[in-house]
Amino acid sequence: MRLVDSCGWLEFFTDGPLAEVYSREVSGNPQEILIPTVVLHEVYKFLLRNAGEVTAVLCLGQMSACRVEDLDQVLALQSADLAIKHKLAFADSIVLATALHFGAEVVTSDADLEGLPSVRFLPKKR
Repeated sequence: MRLVDSCGWLEFFTDGPLAEVYSREVSGNPQEILIPTVVLHEVYKFLLRNAGEVTAVLCLGQMSACRVEDLDQVLALQSADLAIKHKLAFADSIVLATALHFGAEVVTSDADLEGLPSVRFLPKKR
């Protein structure tokens, strides 16, 4: 199972420089792709602001076919621990906690997660 972070979904949906790489990560069995609700929030918000409501809703529909996991009490506390331990922002700590809790690999280009456990970092092309 893998968790594609917000930056990966945005690369895919906006045809960014790593769109082809991330298209492989978001293809296949959608139930093998884990999505924390905070990732839905970040992607929807970005697309709503930059691409419009129709595009944002269509993309959210594609993401919703995946295994979406809510932030519950256990994940909230685990993410707080990880935020302090690794000096992570709110969303990044939730992403990492969700992946670790469900035994998933985080696939991301977010430099704040580079080198952390269960993270496969894909550097951005220049």
